[in-house]
Amino acid sequence: MHDLSEQARSLRTGLPCQGSGKKPLPAGRPGMAYAVCGDRIRVTVRGELDLDSGEGLREDLDAVLAGSTSGVDLDLGGLDFCDCAGLNVLLDLRRCALEQGKTVVIRASTPVVDRLLTLLGAQGLFAPPSPHRGVAMRLPSPCTGSRVLAPTGT
Repeated sequence: MHDLSEQARSLRTGLPCQGSGKKPLPAGRPGMAYAVCGDRIRVTVRGELDLDSGEGLREDLDAVLAGSTSGVDLDLGGLDFCDCAGLNVLLDLRRCALEQGKTVVIRASTPVVDRLLTLLGAQGLFAPPSPHRGVAMRLPSPCTGSRVLAPTGT
């Protein structure tokens, strides 16, 4: 398991994160990388998101959310598998974000994730805020400080 509390503090203060060297993420094993993008953090998740891997990834995602100013943008294009337990991790992340006045937006996904979200009617929960709801849309800002985290759930 990864203790990202120091990394989350570093994201908020702009200090370099300790132990954040780039490491390859093994295929099939859960892992994530993140980059600070203005007031949001873009998170790329790879591997499988299920009951076994979900708890480790949940802790990492919670720490990254805590380090963001306005929320998290998810790139799930590298997920090979996602089940209902994995979806619960994403829904819990969204709930925590809303409690903090932040958002979670899925920016990329796979057909597996799209089908799961569609079958459950949850795709709209992770959509970007629309301008007609009183939220100003911002263009994505350049990302800095990319970090790759070791696989979770090991």
